[in-house]
Order: sequence, then structure tokens, then C-alpha cells
Amino acid sequence: MKNLMRLLIVLVILFSTSCSAQNQIFNNLKEAPVNGGLQMDDYWVWGSSVIKGEDGKYHMYASRWPNFLPFHPGWMVASEIVHAVSDTPEGPYKYQDVALGARGAQFWDGRSCHNPKIVKYKDTYILYYMGSTHPFEEVTNENVSAFDLNSKWCIAARWGKRVGIATSKSPYGPWKRLDAPILDVKPNSYYSFLTSNPSPLIKEDGSVVLLFKGRSYKEDGISNSDMSIGVATAPSYDGKYTVIGDKPLFSLEHFGEVEDPHLWSDDTGFHMVAKDQRGAITGGAGDGLLAHSKDGINWIVDENPKAYTKTVKWDNGKTIKQGQLERPFVFVEKGKPTHIFFATMDGPGGFGNGTKTWNMVIPLK
Repeated sequence: MKNLMRLLIVLVILFSTSCSAQNQIFNNLKEAPVNGGLQMDDYWVWGSSVIKGEDGKYHMYASRWPNFLPFHPGWMVASEIVHAVSDTPEGPYKYQDVALGARGAQFWDGRSCHNPKIVKYKDTYILYYMGSTHPFEEVTNENVSAFDLNSKWCIAARWGKRVGIATSKSPYGPWKRLDAPILDVKPNSYYSFLTSNPSPLIKEDGSVVLLFKGRSYKEDGISNSDMSIGVATAPSYDGKYTVIGDKPLFSLEHFGEVEDPHLWSDDTGFHMVAKDQRGAITGGAGDGLLAHSKDGINWIVDENPKAYTKTVKWDNGKTIKQGQLERPFVFVEKGKPTHIFFATMDGPGGFGNGTKTWNMVIPLK
């Protein structure tokens, strides 16, 4: 009898250890549908966000820019946010319209709208995004040979990156844009150079927790720092956004450098998935990490933080290490994560080595 009890205790311990070793993303990834997501001829496509509309359809908002431009940094000067629709979360999604396009160099987001995140509060759809502008002529086939990260276009456009919102009563628009960003830079802070990549979560009372990417100026006053992730709050989506604290949530010095955070919540609190830029947290550069929080402000990296790797199992039987796998977006329906979306690229890795990009999706068990 004592031996049986010991055996049961051992089994319970092993079971508990096995359960704690799992997480709600990595252990539940299914095969990715080859024909899922969104692809567009003649465009680079990147960074999707999906919401279910009152029409019962699934509405994707994604970035695109013409592929005569180099992928990076073409998005800085020519990205627009498009709207695509599907009858199922997996897709394929069909292009519907341009939600946010170019509107003139005089606007803070007049040249580029990028990295959308769609949420809804009551009867209003809110599209968070990064915008930028520059005062120069457009980049065309005729002058693209002079276009690179150090060109006049990119120097101005990168410096001008800010976070903003647009609102609509329908997922089909029209979208009302603001004349100023909701999250500006602050001198002598970790976001003195730019703010970007917003990830909002609207609570039941309408207040907002917003994660964002920031970069600061280095001491030379010209170049910019590595990436940091900060948090801001607002009493409502159209209220004043206030950055909490003087130090970032994630940085090269704290936890590690991460990018592309995405927020969702359930009965246990807030959850974050993000790209582990250098692999300091997960052990794999570019792999996904998971973290959790009770309030959206104080974060703890999960005990088993690896959410995904670049190696994807497709439903045609192939397993491929993607060239890039970024901008993770967890779609939640009826309180449960059901799908995870990514921006992806073919090739051996590196933005300059791919020939096509698309937004893909992996169903979760």
C-alpha cells in the first residue's frame, strides 16, 4: 500500500511538472493552412490584425506597400493599411479596400500607415497604428536607386514615427483620423526618438492599456538606441495617454530586447506574446515569448516562455523554417485563443533575402 501511495505521489508530481511545462500557444499549434491568411500580388504584405464583425465575417487589417521598393525600408515611406474579409478565421482573406492610405506630407501620418491593431469598444471600431511622414518627393521607379535606410526619405520618416488611432462605426469604414498622434516622444526618455508598434487592450470600463515600442537618441544626438517596450494608459480610447514610469518593461538591460508585443486577456489576467529579438529570453533569436500580468503594467515572463519558433508545419505535409516570422497576433473568440497570425517571408532569413511576404495563420488546438 505504501509503495502504491509513493507511486501515486510520483505520478502526480510528474503530471504537475508536465502541465507547468506547457503553455497555451506552443503546445497547441496545429498545421498552418497553405492557402490561409492574406497574399497580394505586386505588394509586400505585413502585420495583420483580425476582428469578427457584426456581419459574422472576419475582418483583417494589414500593411502593404509596392514591391518595386525594397522590403526594408520601403514600409517607412509607402505603407498603407488595407482591409480584407473572410468567412472563416483561417481565410483566405479577400482584399476589400484601403482603410488608411497616404493623405499628404503635411499630416503626421501622411506618407506611411503601418502595423495596425484593431479593437472594438461598444459600437466603435478603433484602429491603432504607426504613422509617419516626410517632406520630400515620392519614391518612384525613377529614383528608387537612391533609396535606402540612410537616404533623406528614411532619415525623416524614421524620426517621424508616432502612434495614433482612427475610428469608425463599421469595419468597412469610413475611418476618422486624428490630426495628431496619441503617443508622442519625450526628451531624455527611452522613447525620445520615436514611438511605434502599438498593442492596445481595452478593459470593460473603457480604460486602455497600451504597449508600444520606443527608441531613444544616443549621446551623439544623431543615431538611435536599441528597442524598448513601454506601457501607457488612458481613461478611454479617445482620452489622454500617459506613459507609466521612466523605465521600459523590456529592454536590452531588462529581460532582453523584444519587439512586436501583442496583448490579450482572460479570467487569469493579461497575456503578452512578442518576438524575442536576440534570444535572451527563449534561447532562440526571433522566437516568440510569453509573459503575463495582473494589471498590464507589471509583467512576469512565463516559466516556460517559448511561444513559437520560425519552423512551421504546413497542411501540405511540409515543414519549413520561415525566413522571417514576426508580428504575432493572437485571435481570441468567446474568451479563448483560437488562432495566431504572423507576418512571414520566404528565403533563408534577413529582410533583404526574401522574394515574397504574406500574412499567415496557425489554428490553435
